[in-house]
Amino acid sequence: MTTYTNFTVETDADNIALVTWDMPGKSMNVFTEEVMDELNAIVEETSADTTLKGVVITSGKSTFSGGADLSMIKSMFTFYNEENAKDPAAAAQKLFDLVGQMTGLFRKLETSGKPWVSAINGTCMGGAFEMSLACHGRVVSSSKSVKIALPEVKVGIFPGAGGTQRISRLTDAQSALQMMTTGQSLTGARAKAMNLVHQVVEPDQLIIAAKQMIKDGLKSVAPWDEKGFKVPGGGIWTPASAQLWPAAPAILRRETAGNYPAALAILKCVYEGLQVPFDTGLKIEQRYFTQVLQSTEAFSMIRSLFISMQELGKGARRPAGIPKAELKHVGIVGAGFMGGAIAYVTAAAGIRVTLIDRDIEAATKGKSHSETLVKDSIGKGRLTQEEAAALLGNITPSAAYADLGDADLVIEAVFEDREVKKAVIEAVEAILPETAIFASNTSTLPITGLAKNSKRPDQFIGIHFFSPVEKMMLTEVITGKETGDRALAVALDFVAAIKKTPIVVNDTRGFYVNRCVFRYIHEAYDMLIEGVPAAMIENAAKMAGMPVGPLSLNDEVAIDLSQKILKASVADLGPAAVAPEHMKLINRMVDELDRRGRKNGKGFYDYPAKPAKKSLWPGLKEFYPQKQASEVDVTVLKQRLLVTIALEAARTMEEGIVTDPREADVGSILGFGFAPYTGGTLSYIDGMGVKAFVALCKKLATAYGDHFKPTALLKDMAAKGETFYGRFDPYGKKQAA
Repeated sequence: MTTYTNFTVETDADNIALVTWDMPGKSMNVFTEEVMDELNAIVEETSADTTLKGVVITSGKSTFSGGADLSMIKSMFTFYNEENAKDPAAAAQKLFDLVGQMTGLFRKLETSGKPWVSAINGTCMGGAFEMSLACHGRVVSSSKSVKIALPEVKVGIFPGAGGTQRISRLTDAQSALQMMTTGQSLTGARAKAMNLVHQVVEPDQLIIAAKQMIKDGLKSVAPWDEKGFKVPGGGIWTPASAQLWPAAPAILRRETAGNYPAALAILKCVYEGLQVPFDTGLKIEQRYFTQVLQSTEAFSMIRSLFISMQELGKGARRPAGIPKAELKHVGIVGAGFMGGAIAYVTAAAGIRVTLIDRDIEAATKGKSHSETLVKDSIGKGRLTQEEAAALLGNITPSAAYADLGDADLVIEAVFEDREVKKAVIEAVEAILPETAIFASNTSTLPITGLAKNSKRPDQFIGIHFFSPVEKMMLTEVITGKETGDRALAVALDFVAAIKKTPIVVNDTRGFYVNRCVFRYIHEAYDMLIEGVPAAMIENAAKMAGMPVGPLSLNDEVAIDLSQKILKASVADLGPAAVAPEHMKLINRMVDELDRRGRKNGKGFYDYPAKPAKKSLWPGLKEFYPQKQASEVDVTVLKQRLLVTIALEAARTMEEGIVTDPREADVGSILGFGFAPYTGGTLSYIDGMGVKAFVALCKKLATAYGDHFKPTALLKDMAAKGETFYGRFDPYGKKQAA
């Protein structure tokens, strides 16, 4: 047998080859061009060996594989852009041929004449599961670490290496569509129930069971290559399909508002593919995949949600030359809702936590938040009793600052009041080791101002979490004027340890995310004041791609918090900083009607007792004369909501608050769900073209106010034909944006 870099091949006494995928120097196996070349050679070699009875493929790592590598995905776009510049007519054909390489390899494996069994020992996603589907047998470990998914739709593409054709020939069409259009993860048991895998076995029986399938006479022919094959459920022309297919596009439109070309392509691939022979179905899939890869949505989503997210998660913004911080002890001061949740995610990362509050009762109450979350995780099978005990054992409630004497990092999460925070900073620094870093979880107060209370402002930084902390993947790391590189490095190491994605933001009121969020909410205030029905505002936001409407979001963050922020803006910046009508609207909601949002059961929405759902408060209609729906242009509402946020993101770049377009994009999607199909705030502008965006801003400014006026930076970029990723190149070298 040939020697390979990424695989080992061992043949046992029963003449069954075990192919172990174990890429050197990588924590996870991924598909690269080299891996595909080697797999191709293994298929050819095993196929030609007449003594061989079959092949088992498994992973030498704790997971099976995450699918395609970043560099491979990147190279497809680079290749297409380069070819398109030379010869647009030939570029699509060349992309089509490139896209077909993985499809062709998996089809070659499937028709090699030898039975292949995929032995799945952990996460198996994307292209790796598509390869497993091309194998004749699939055996999965019963370990709870197993996650099986085709999540490509989440990054703007779809399973384009045979996934749409094989899934829809193994399980019923409705389940196939559900799995692929949502990108949901399946357990081994669920995958077996859907007929996508053959067996679920104990982890130590995985290879034995896989080899046994071959010994038991596993056919080396896929079901769809056999004469008389029938699609589960009978295919497209059946009474059941007559119910499914007319409804499917409507359901998809309700869920995605037509914003995701890849999701629609999945429907087309399955619908068309099930009416033709398998190889023709693969060709149809290849064509749609080529088409989707040329869309702005696919390019922007892959860049932000796949490439940039991984780069930021791996420390793209971490200062060079500073040794990695090994955080053994983290102190958290303030055991309220936020402090308790930060303690939980820190303890879950295996770090010892001291949770401090004014008395031991308050501190212990803060730990109870973790106890609730742990209990929930045990109930859902995410944690064992032992893991839960270890996690809770990492949290020690205390009322004594002296217990922070050996902490590596202390995070304050006390009340948003400068004097309260000043007292905490001074008390903690009195006992903190010289090397320790102090971080504030403030969401509104500038870090530079807070750092004035510190004896060592170079070791003072902001780490802003979003609620609910255990679910939200983003953290803003805020540098004050005097914050040093080591403080930034330690903060980023901490964020990496708790498995969140960081964005680094320079100091300003509201930092990055909240500035954008409140522009979104304030635009909704303007619309209400104009008489736009509240339901139209909320629905237009969802049609624009936002996960929740601006009024619903305001209820979640609390309307009285909006009032506090507006009042603070007036106090600090003068009356002109706030629109008087906004102040009037919010004062009426809070002071006159006590409608503070979800927290007191009434805001822009009413919150009845469960199981009844929340609904818009009818009284809003009485606030302003209402327009008829026919008088309101929904397209313009959608534009206003997205443009106002994107404009604010552009302002933060112009002011040097955010310096890397990847962070503006990723921060906007992870922080408040900015229309993911756009790739984020700046990709939205780049995707439209800065010139077109500036023209749209001018049009909106004329009709709806000066806050839509394009900034000097945008006008300059439009005149020069620039993009954000070109002008603020995050890679330090000018590359095609």
